[in-house]
Amino acid sequence: MRNLIAFFRRFRVFLIFVALQVIALSTYFTFLEFPRSQYLTSASYVSGSVLEVRNDITKHFNLSYNNDMLQRENTWLRQHQPTSFQKLQGHTFKIDDTLFHQQYLFIPATVINSTVTKLNNYFTLNIGYRQGIKRGMGVFSEKGIVGIIHNTSEHFSVVKSVLTKNINIDVMIEPIGLFGLLKWDGADPRRGSITGISNDLKIKKWSKVVTRGGSGIFPRGLNVGHIEKLRPVEGKPLWDVVMRYTEDYRTLQRVYVIKNLMQAEQDTLEAAIPEDKEEE
Repeated sequence: MRNLIAFFRRFRVFLIFVALQVIALSTYFTFLEFPRSQYLTSASYVSGSVLEVRNDITKHFNLSYNNDMLQRENTWLRQHQPTSFQKLQGHTFKIDDTLFHQQYLFIPATVINSTVTKLNNYFTLNIGYRQGIKRGMGVFSEKGIVGIIHNTSEHFSVVKSVLTKNINIDVMIEPIGLFGLLKWDGADPRRGSITGISNDLKIKKWSKVVTRGGSGIFPRGLNVGHIEKLRPVEGKPLWDVVMRYTEDYRTLQRVYVIKNLMQAEQDTLEAAIPEDKEEE
């Protein structure tokens, strides 16, 4: 108590000055219109700036959750697109149990490890056979195809990406509908090539390349890339078509695994096709 009294005695002049200053400023801002409006404007600006910073911080910490929610929503939307259904009868474009049958399901996943600089590159996903992932399933992102499931464990999967030497995915050049196989030479993770295209056919630069859907691994029409240039194959009547991928695999994070509900039926039917034999 004695120290408190000594403090007030020592700083009494300063404390009286502060009190009088507060009273004067309060009177000034209360009864004069212009200073009051300026004070309120400044206070609102400071308050708004603080709220904006707080909102940015909150958005940053909620970014992962928001991405997960967006990925789940995209999964639901893709599974209800007409390309995920097989038409059973009629000509009416209406999705229900009597006209269409669900063919493709999409399982969201996150890339937790990847390489893009090797001759054969693989991506690791955070889901495995507990989530229904099996070898041979296709993987794609919002921008384009990614690869094919190579191996799985209980909680993880390894994807053989399009940046591998022998990926051999069947693709199609739009709008002319030319078919070919997707290849990669190990040089540039932004570019691939398409083989099997006859050089007597005209192909426009920047034509869109999409999945053909013949193997059942990918639905027809998923983005792959755009034609960048044509190179003749030495000694063969073919083009080596250089294509720029729509996806940048160096920054890939969110993907979807494709489950074809009719894959077994297609594989069984095609396995019964007789092999060509040379005539004796």
